[in-house]
Amino acid sequence: MRPLKYLAFLILPLTVSISFLQEGWLTYLPIFTFFIFVPLLELFCKPNNNNFNSEEEEVAKSNKLYTYILYFTIPIHLFFLGWFLLFVVHQNMPLSDLLGKTFSMGLMCGVIGINVGHELGHRNNRKDEFLGEILLLTSLNTHFLPYHNAGHHFNVATPKDAATARKNENLYFFWIRSHFQSYYQAWRLENKRLLTSNRPWFHYQNRMIIYTISSISLISLIFFFLGLKAAIAFISAAVVGILLLETVNYIEHYGLLRKRNERGRYERVKRTHSWNSDHIIGKYMLFNLSRHSDHHYNGSKHYQLLKSLSESPQMPTGYPGMMLVALFPPIWFKLMNKKLKVLQE
Repeated sequence: MRPLKYLAFLILPLTVSISFLQEGWLTYLPIFTFFIFVPLLELFCKPNNNNFNSEEEEVAKSNKLYTYILYFTIPIHLFFLGWFLLFVVHQNMPLSDLLGKTFSMGLMCGVIGINVGHELGHRNNRKDEFLGEILLLTSLNTHFLPYHNAGHHFNVATPKDAATARKNENLYFFWIRSHFQSYYQAWRLENKRLLTSNRPWFHYQNRMIIYTISSISLISLIFFFLGLKAAIAFISAAVVGILLLETVNYIEHYGLLRKRNERGRYERVKRTHSWNSDHIIGKYMLFNLSRHSDHHYNGSKHYQLLKSLSESPQMPTGYPGMMLVALFPPIWFKLMNKKLKVLQE
């Protein structure tokens, strides 16, 4: 029954469906749930740092239900995206309600579209990678895969990494720097990959070309069949999803740096180079994303196998709460710089 804990993600589509069907403050219910109710609840819930033993790990590794739950998110996400676009086209509503529904859809783009797309994009088979690409396309963030796998995991916790927040760098500057720098580096990585196989950058195997054409085509189709209002709403929801991703990137690696040896090379990535959280609600809703150090130590390890380790630096609370704190830079710096100082002593 252990895989069923990850069905906690259904809290999100449940609250989003209420947002779509209701008016007024209830259109913001997913935001209230994820960023107010869950953080408050996690303040009173004891973190769970239990890991599988070797026998349990072998069972979990072969249990396909963990992967089927990821697959289950895909039709749900696509259904809600279609519902959202049709709702925007056929329903007249106040701007405040439209914003609430757009933020709600954006939350799904971040939690399912990008987060589950990230997990599937790490799988070593083309079918899962393709499904990950579809999910990432719904947030106009397909460049995430080439940069994340070949750039972020290689350069994490160094100044070369777009997705590693520097000490005293505020979230709002990081949003811009991380997103556009990672997009640029994704092009560079793809160009380099093709060059090593004696292919020109302008080649059908350049994923960035395919991804860019796919994003433009998707927006164009929405505009052609549903109109300008739907296209703007879709882009807006995708932007919300991207900002959620970048906020997660910000809290995951803030201020952590790998040491360099006398030859200027960085030490290998360790389990001390990502912030972790074992708070159970966010952990299950985000498919163990908060056990991030073990993910970077072994990027191909499936989400259910990620471990909590004593040497990994721990956040004061879960991901939703830390994302909320990051919105207020003075509070964030006061809290996290103190923890960085302890780690460096």
